[in-house]
Amino acid sequence: MEITGEVKDIIYQNEINSYTVAEFETEEGEITIVGYLPFISSGDTLKLTGKIVTHQDYGEQFKVETFEKMMPKSLDSLERYLANGTIKGVGPATAKKIIATFGEETIHVLKLEPDRLMQIKGITKEKATIISETFIENWELWQIVGYLEKFGIGVQNAKNVYKKLGTNAIEEIEANPYLLIDVANNVDFRKIDKMAMEIGIAYNYEKRIKSGIKYAMLNTTINGHCKVQKDNLFTFCKELLGVSQEELEENMIDLKLKGEIVEENDWVYLTPFYEAEKNIAEKIHLLQESSNVKYIENMEKELEKMEKNFSIILSEKQLEAVRAINENNVCIITGGPGTGKTTIIKTIIDLYELHGKKVALCAPTGRAAKRMTETTGKEAKTLHRLLEIGKMEEDNKLDSINQEIAPLDADVVIVDEMSMVDVFLMNHLVKALYQGTKLVLVGDVDQLPSVGPGSILKDFIHSETIETIVLNKIFRQAAKSKIILNSHRVNQGEKFLTKEEIEEQELEEDFFFISETSQEKMLMQIISLCNGRLKNYGDYDFFKNIQVITPTKKGMLGTKELNKTLQKYLNPESESVLEKQISDTIFREQDRVMQIKNNYDMFWEKEEPTYETGTGVFNGELGTIEKIDEEEKLMKIRFDDDKVAWYAFSDLDQIEHAYSITVHKAQRKRV
Repeated sequence: MEITGEVKDIIYQNEINSYTVAEFETEEGEITIVGYLPFISSGDTLKLTGKIVTHQDYGEQFKVETFEKMMPKSLDSLERYLANGTIKGVGPATAKKIIATFGEETIHVLKLEPDRLMQIKGITKEKATIISETFIENWELWQIVGYLEKFGIGVQNAKNVYKKLGTNAIEEIEANPYLLIDVANNVDFRKIDKMAMEIGIAYNYEKRIKSGIKYAMLNTTINGHCKVQKDNLFTFCKELLGVSQEELEENMIDLKLKGEIVEENDWVYLTPFYEAEKNIAEKIHLLQESSNVKYIENMEKELEKMEKNFSIILSEKQLEAVRAINENNVCIITGGPGTGKTTIIKTIIDLYELHGKKVALCAPTGRAAKRMTETTGKEAKTLHRLLEIGKMEEDNKLDSINQEIAPLDADVVIVDEMSMVDVFLMNHLVKALYQGTKLVLVGDVDQLPSVGPGSILKDFIHSETIETIVLNKIFRQAAKSKIILNSHRVNQGEKFLTKEEIEEQELEEDFFFISETSQEKMLMQIISLCNGRLKNYGDYDFFKNIQVITPTKKGMLGTKELNKTLQKYLNPESESVLEKQISDTIFREQDRVMQIKNNYDMFWEKEEPTYETGTGVFNGELGTIEKIDEEEKLMKIRFDDDKVAWYAFSDLDQIEHAYSITVHKAQRKRV
């Protein structure tokens, strides 16, 4: 169904994803329209395709599938458009004067003869230029958004494309649609390729082949790889593109000459990945070879004093680790849970701070940094916060490879949970280190791997070029934990502890394996566990210390359905609890929620232990809705680190329920 008309009033518009609810006037009358409508304002004339739907609360609406922005058809609608604030330097009064002066010529004047605007009192030559440039820029942007929509490219990418290609974007894309692989993020090559074929691009067009090669290589990074074997690349590309090996080889030679890919033996890299790996290797080597080692004399005596003063006894392996850190500028401490890694970290902090050295603690995720702070008593930051790289990385990881990073003011840098550090993050870290800085990498290769490409910790250990201490003894206290013992058994390919072994060793009741034959039965188990059953084994309260983690978003046991079900049982509808519905999601006071994208500008404040303010709430941070204010259209969320942020209702697409989260999100917690 297609309708044409004018946007009379914007009822709601989300600033992030442009989801819009608006009153729309057609020749047949007014109707409410809903859908993703970027850069739309009151007074805009649109051609919409979509269908009529009936909302249970708001009645009949037109659900927009595609839209096209059109020049206003009447002078009245053109005046309303100019007056809506989208054109810099034009308000209602100026818009009225422009229409009164130029009438049907208005659009021609704005686009082609801006100097004539100076006929209107108060419009200088400079202001006329700004008005014209803004009008043209908006118009170009509308056309680009509409054009890119058929390639499946969303609004944010449309902005990026416009920023990189400018006003000639459509012409450039029509000449070479494969440009979109380079200038937009996460685009679907096959969809772009299909569109290119439809407009007559030849299947053996060299830019098509080159883009296909780069697309294939980017695909490998999704699976964690930084390079691809040449033969495998050829096999994939021949199937993807339908071209010969000779054509692929010719275009690969050209890509190498232009510096876009690097070939080493039988492996092929995209250049940014190669440069990152090369830089990491070179910087680590320089750190190792540096004569400036922060060595503590008489360390053995110092350790004896510390053991006496702090009532700790280090095992021989832990002593070996501390000695290795003292003697080397780069050192790896690795081992499974319960093997004493945290004790080593605390010892190193105390030892070096006692000698006036500055120690920086960090980890790749917010949860890991928070745990590091709790176990050591010293502030730990995420690597992104420590290196101040968050916003830069968010724009484009590949472009940020060669960005300058501010040097770290630290004598010793300790990185925990190293298994989750990818090649980009490690590249930024080594660039921030002075040559005499001591780098201590702590982690377990059997833990979660990095979300991004690269297996840094595993590769470092396998290289056998970095001093590595492997902790393999489970300490007595940890050996009472079924979680720790079972995790080691799984890593060794063994079955869980038997009932007899548990009773014989008098182990803690901290691990249960429940097997069910159906999703329905498992769902009831989850509800029962979360709704009080776990109190039989400790002071477990869902809203304080229980988290449901699942591998998927979909299905009865996926996050979407689990969140609805758990909200129903744990925080049900009540007259005393305020709630706010956004689309098909109901948020209630006391709901557990998670931030699902990085927002570097979100203001927050903390009251305890001392008053503190700052900006930035990041993907994976968990919190609780404390208050919903309908009058001010705000929601108060207290995050687990006690910072409080107020969200406008228009920002609520940045959060989702967190009664249940995916394994991926559990890994991504960043602060």
